[in-house]
Amino acid sequence: MWNFKYTAQYLACVADLERHPDVQSMRFLPQHVKGVSTYDHCCLVAYSSFRICAALGLDARSAARGGLLHDLFLYNWQDRSLRTAWDHAFNHPLYALENAQNRFALNDTERDIIATHMWPLPLNRFYRCWESLVVSCMDKLCALAELMGLVPLLTRGGRLPAPRLAYIQDKPASAPAKTG
Repeated sequence: MWNFKYTAQYLACVADLERHPDVQSMRFLPQHVKGVSTYDHCCLVAYSSFRICAALGLDARSAARGGLLHDLFLYNWQDRSLRTAWDHAFNHPLYALENAQNRFALNDTERDIIATHMWPLPLNRFYRCWESLVVSCMDKLCALAELMGLVPLLTRGGRLPAPRLAYIQDKPASAPAKTG
């Protein structure tokens, strides 16, 4: 987990989900770009949704839980031999919801978050609660951040990655200056 300010409060909401092997298996499934797993994406969506819902006085716990499970579809969506792009785009929320319901006790808000997070795909699955709107918006923003290569900035508290010092250490010492 990244070093965010409210990590302890967030983890108190999702600790039981985090321990489940199927949630952990998302670490090995690709998401939008190389180097960002489905698990990474879901954690970023869940944490940001948790923070926004807490600030707005909404159900932050359900937002965190629904956000973490929103892509629990448990297959490599980039492998077109499993599902078409069309099927994945429109139906992965239903696959994720089925998987989540088979593994965890979900409340109505969590179910709505998972089922509706891809709105407007399809148009008939619209949000029934504000938390779903927040998670859906954060899902889209986090996907955009992934595509733009901004995830390292977001997950290090706004700090750039530590500079790589190997080039300095590998560089031979310069020869002493000639005098004379």
